Amino acid sequence: MIMIPAYDLLVLPGTRIYFKKEYFRELAQKEPEQGDDIIFILLKQQKERREITEEDIYPVGVTGIVEDVEREDAIGVRTISRITLNQVDVPGNRVQFVERADIEDISAQEIDKRFQEMRNAILKFSNQFQWGIIARQYILNWKSVFEMASSLSAQLNLSTEEKYKILEEDVISQRIAMIEKALYEMIEVSKINGEAEQALTKSHELIYREEALKRQIEFLQKQLDDMHPENVSDVRRFEQKIQSGGMNETAKKEAEKVLNRMKQEGQNGHEYGLLYDYLDFTTSLSWEKAPFTRINLKRAEKILDEDHYGLKKAKQRIIQQIAVMALNQKQSGSILLFVGAPGTGKTSIGQSIAKALQRPYVRVSLGGVKDEAEIRGHRRTYVGAMPGRIMEGIKRSGASNPVMVLDEVDKLGKDYSGDPSSALLEVLDPEQNSTFTDHYMNVPYDLSDVLFICTANTTDTIPEPLLNRMEVISFQGYTASEKLQIAKKHLLPKAMESMGIQPGNLKVSDAALRRIISDYTMEAGVRGLKKRMDTLCRTAAVKLVKGEKETITVGTKQLKEMLDQKPIRHDNALQKGIPGIVTGLAWTQAGGDILFLETMLTKGKGNIIITGQLGDVMKESVQVAVSLVKNMYPDKAELFAEHDLHVHVPAGAVPKDGPSAGVTLTTALASLVTGKAVSPKVAMTGEVSLRGGVMPIGGLPEKLMAAVRAGITTVFIPQDNVEDLEDVAEEVKRKLNIIPVTMVTEILQQTGIQ
Repeated sequence: MIMIPAYDLLVLPGTRIYFKKEYFRELAQKEPEQGDDIIFILLKQQKERREITEEDIYPVGVTGIVEDVEREDAIGVRTISRITLNQVDVPGNRVQFVERADIEDISAQEIDKRFQEMRNAILKFSNQFQWGIIARQYILNWKSVFEMASSLSAQLNLSTEEKYKILEEDVISQRIAMIEKALYEMIEVSKINGEAEQALTKSHELIYREEALKRQIEFLQKQLDDMHPENVSDVRRFEQKIQSGGMNETAKKEAEKVLNRMKQEGQNGHEYGLLYDYLDFTTSLSWEKAPFTRINLKRAEKILDEDHYGLKKAKQRIIQQIAVMALNQKQSGSILLFVGAPGTGKTSIGQSIAKALQRPYVRVSLGGVKDEAEIRGHRRTYVGAMPGRIMEGIKRSGASNPVMVLDEVDKLGKDYSGDPSSALLEVLDPEQNSTFTDHYMNVPYDLSDVLFICTANTTDTIPEPLLNRMEVISFQGYTASEKLQIAKKHLLPKAMESMGIQPGNLKVSDAALRRIISDYTMEAGVRGLKKRMDTLCRTAAVKLVKGEKETITVGTKQLKEMLDQKPIRHDNALQKGIPGIVTGLAWTQAGGDILFLETMLTKGKGNIIITGQLGDVMKESVQVAVSLVKNMYPDKAELFAEHDLHVHVPAGAVPKDGPSAGVTLTTALASLVTGKAVSPKVAMTGEVSLRGGVMPIGGLPEKLMAAVRAGITTVFIPQDNVEDLEDVAEEVKRKLNIIPVTMVTEILQQTGIQ
């Protein structure tokens, strides 16, 4: 048997097909002879014979036999029956098949009746044209409905797949119905082209006309799109993106539903813009699951070390997370929450993680967000509806597995519009976010491959349920030596590059950098230090452009001129001890600081005066300290009864609160009533109980760094905070004599008050 590949051809049993002898010779490698057996195999797309594989062939074919070889350039083949192809080797001309039986559910008389009706319809239609007389005899020679369909194959408004569907249909009545529908559509399309104003009277003709119009429009639009790809229509473009976008079934159905509404609305419809925006957003998302990229742990460590100096504990935890992902070969592990002062590298380390994982990076700012719809999106029934920030971030990343940094989760608000922190619970829950549904999209999207990283300055304002979803990693402030290395390796080179200054044109001494760090910044992070580097480079840029110098060298003497500002005043240890004044340690969102607790007795009636904008917790600490000192020094009862006690914490314009000043207040009052001063080089922190116990506090690393900066040499801390010393830099611990205590009396004894 000789295989004849056919494309875009309606081949049916019981018909006659003519094709060129040259094509036969090319396929069969011989001259055609009457009686040669033929098998027509139907191709899904046009291909050269040597390129055809079994996947390119439809599973149903047709057998035939050569009957007419008398013509000069063509041969005639009569088709016999349908077959199911089991195995096909086109280049080798080998095929295995079985006969495919028809299901005859209609009588021969009914078939003939419907054939006559269709043939009469074509005759009637052709009589309207000049060529109708010539075509009449050709039409009358048709012997069956299948011969008619095959003869009109090129004229029928059917795709290759639709033509194959007719051949594949086993039920005779259904096959005839499909031919009938295609035939009437062809007639109606021809009528539309020739007689657009002709009225249609029968209901079924109206249906065929509508279908024909749609097909004609789609066909013409496709032709235009193919000719001008840059001007593809909105509808056609969205159709292509929906089909090739990899959407899940729910999303695909919703998108097709909106697209149909968009077609009906038309470009002048008042909802067209809303529908367009929805489709543009949903089809722009990356729906397909991204393949897992092999993780090189050594490369990841190198990137983190190159991009960020210090942060040893934070980087160690990040590497652990990456290692778990490498072993599981999927997104896994806890949601990380980076907590620390501004400028400590919480946000920027997210970019380094994305680089290490070879994933896109996207940052979503949540500071000040009060509306739940900012997270979940607005429902499309509202005017100005928009997707939520999470899905907007996914769109910007262009991938389904980005590294997404949710910045400032501690600054989420809450009002009548809902609680955005509750909406984040679903986003950050690996058990739920695989079917996250944004209200604007109204279809589920899989967020399980997204690596979420959250940042915050403090955990105090984060709701407990949301905080439990995350693993807290503290970003401690940088020591002076760490800031020096960061300035030399990162901040100064980047500032010079952004200002266009060549490496040889500006040199800054280490002494100048240390002076900037100590006298021109007052923070735990390096954000202020970056600003100083930028200012220095801008001043240098002016000098270079003016041609004053080719190389500018900056030492400590040039800082006042280059930075154009006075050194920032820092609180330093007092020069001498004064009874009633003790140095405490405080934690702020900008890092650690020292504060002086000042107490004074004046003639009065035992009143307690508190100034310095102290919060409720700190005021309670004053009451506890007073009661404790009265109990420890019963002989001083008359002193308290005959005097008013004034407690003041300087920097009255700055609000202060927290329990960690308890031991400092107690020591200050004890120093006041005994008249014994505490060394100005001694500082302390800890909450005090009414029985005199010293309880643990938070922010110890920042507080100890503040002590070093202020010139403190000895620090008393709660015994329960000893484990926190692991997070304190060795440089800081070397400069301090850190004394853990369990009772406030230990502090009084070691400071010489008792």
